[in-house]
Amino acid sequence: MAGRVPPADEAALFKAAVQDAQPLPDHGKVEPPLPRVSPIPRQRIRDERQVLADSLSDHIVWEDTMETGEELVFLRTGLRRDTLKKLRRGHWVLQAELDLHGLVSVEARQALSAFIAGCGKRGLRCVRIIHGKGLRSKNREPVLRTKVKNWLMQKDEVLAFCQARAVDGGSGAVVVLLKSS
Repeated sequence: MAGRVPPADEAALFKAAVQDAQPLPDHGKVEPPLPRVSPIPRQRIRDERQVLADSLSDHIVWEDTMETGEELVFLRTGLRRDTLKKLRRGHWVLQAELDLHGLVSVEARQALSAFIAGCGKRGLRCVRIIHGKGLRSKNREPVLRTKVKNWLMQKDEVLAFCQARAVDGGSGAVVVLLKSS
């Protein structure tokens, strides 16, 4: 380390070098903070691209939508079958949910309509609607289950829906894929 100045001498050299320095004059300007960049919703963008690609191919008729017994399933005509498979497997992130427990049919329909409209305004794509299993209903039958199915099928915003996975509510809930705004 020949030619290297010891640290104490470096400090003295620096002070000697800057002893005539003057602070810059205050120009009275305030630098505004840089605007924060909005986060990029990458998963939502991927989901929308995939739904668009899915919707542009393979015509599917209602009989081919794989409804089995009690399971709730719907796939809008013109969408690919694998869209429904992906929805069943939890491919899309659940972005919101509506719980209809304890509501009578009229209240449930109004809540469902308002919820779907709100999701459209917020740009949500995949949501869960909890209709219940009917364990506390008269005759222990799920009253809202069939009604929710019919109401969702009437909504143009709904591309597909299926019974939720067991971890997401099973036969007491439905996962809905909505059109992008």
